[in-house]
Parts: sequence; C-alpha cells; structure tokens
Amino acid sequence: MAAKNSETFLSSIIEKSQLIQLGPPKIYQLNAVKKKTEGLKTVTVGTKKVNGLNRTILLLGETGAGKSALINVLVNYAMGVKWEDEVWFKIVEEETTSQSESQTSDVIMYQIFGFEGKRLPFSLTLVDTPGYGDNRDDTNDDIIAERLLEWFTSDGGVHMINAVGLVLKASDNRLSDRLGYVFDSVASLFAANMEKNMFALLTHSGGGPPKNALTALADAQIKYAKDEQGEPVYFVFDNCQSDQRTGRYVRKLKNAWEDSEDEMKRFMEALNITEAQTLRTTVEVINQRNQLKECISNIQDKLKFIELKKKD
Repeated sequence: MAAKNSETFLSSIIEKSQLIQLGPPKIYQLNAVKKKTEGLKTVTVGTKKVNGLNRTILLLGETGAGKSALINVLVNYAMGVKWEDEVWFKIVEEETTSQSESQTSDVIMYQIFGFEGKRLPFSLTLVDTPGYGDNRDDTNDDIIAERLLEWFTSDGGVHMINAVGLVLKASDNRLSDRLGYVFDSVASLFAANMEKNMFALLTHSGGGPPKNALTALADAQIKYAKDEQGEPVYFVFDNCQSDQRTGRYVRKLKNAWEDSEDEMKRFMEALNITEAQTLRTTVEVINQRNQLKECISNIQDKLKFIELKKKD
C-alpha cells in the first residue's frame, strides 16, 4: 500500500512537470513558481504551511563544484524519490550561458514545500550565492553583500540560517584563493558560534575517503563543525543520480545512489538538531561595512577636492 501511495504521489508531480530526458531514469523539470527582482530570485515548489517547520541552508562554492546537482539531490530526497522509482526531478534550470557569463550577483532562494512527512519533518529553503568571492571584480562582491542584506531584511527573505554548506569536490587537494575568499568572507558575516552550523559537503565522490578535500580545508584553516571527538563533520555525495542506467555500470550507479542517500540522511539528521542562528549579527556587519565604505568614499572625495583647491 505504501509503495502504491508513493507511486501515486510521484505521478501527481510528474503530471505537472516537463519531461526533459528519457530514462531510465526519466528526468523531469519541476514546475516551479519563479519571482525575480533586481539581483534577487525565488524558485518555489509547493505551498508553504502556516507555522510549518522549515530548515534553511546557505550553500557556498565555486561554479563546477556540484552545487546545482546537490540542490537537486536535496529536493529529490525531500520528495522521497527512490532508486526503483526510475525518475529524477530537477529544480535547477540548466545554464545556457558560458561559465564566465554566468558569474552573476543573483542570490537564488529555492523553497521546497509540501513534502513534509515523506522523509523529512520539515520543509527546505536553499539559498545559493553564485559568483560570490569572484576576485576578478571586487565590485561583484559588494553587490552580492547588498543582495544578501536585502534578503536578510526583507519580509519575504531569510532571517535565520540552520546550516552553511561548504561545497567542494571530494578530489580537490587544495582550495583556490577564490574559494578560500568565499568561505572566509561569508564566515566573517556571522557570529563566532556559527562555526558549529557550517558543514563540508563534498561532491563528485568516487566512493573512497575524501582525504584530499579534508586536507585542503585543513591547510586553508577553514573553520567548520566538529563532532564530540573533535573530528570535522562532513558529508560525501556522488553526482551521478541522473546518469542513464545502461550497460555494465548500473550496479555501480545503484551503489553510488545508495551511498549518497545514506549521507543525505546523516546530513538531514544533523540539520534537524542544529540550532538555528539568527542573522541579526550578519545584518549589522553588512551595514557596518556599507557605512565604512561610504565614509571612505566621502574622505576620498574630500581629498580630491582639497587637491583641486591647491591646484587653483
């Protein structure tokens, strides 16, 4: 009976979704409600329950680290999708521009409602910050900080964070200067106790221990959650859930699926007991930074004016 109910539930979602690739697994683009203002984008699936439990995750990482795939994994896990269902759902739309063109200042918030009770007792809000820390253009960071401030202070924005996900490939043996900048910049926006809410989410796993990524995080002195034994808290995922199941690799794909599912369960259990952090401190820090920038700008203008007066 439970399997039949699950099949009926997924069928109702499939009816509202767009088939984008034949299976197995068949891949569907979810029918989401999109809203966008300047630099701010919200993508919502389902309807929010009044006074319903919610967990919010802020995701950080470079383009190509697997954030988009991880967001899709989170969505499918929340929906209760299983290997034997032979379907996969995407909420993230594929980029049609080149990587260099996709480095934008848009903050994207994915809201996943209506699946409480499938696997999780809460709904999910996933905040993605693409392009953050792109040191090729310092002004881009300033714009993103302003976008985050708008999110944190608006009525429909995010006011509390349950977890910050540090997303990088399990095979990465060092952090680029840019990625280190990303992590340090965002960590500095929160109070010191935010460290216990920060988790390493390691993608593109080959199934073995992620020694490279853990060493890279340690070498870069990135501070994130530790367990009771003082060991770093991390979760490992594969990015092959949507790969076509043909030929001799089906068994390996199934094993990778099950491993990632186990890791997602562990991550969600940690998320469930992690105390949410309010963003009051974050807002104050961003405001202070903006005030400081304005003061510096005013001083520079006055110095220029004095120099011009001297020349006269």
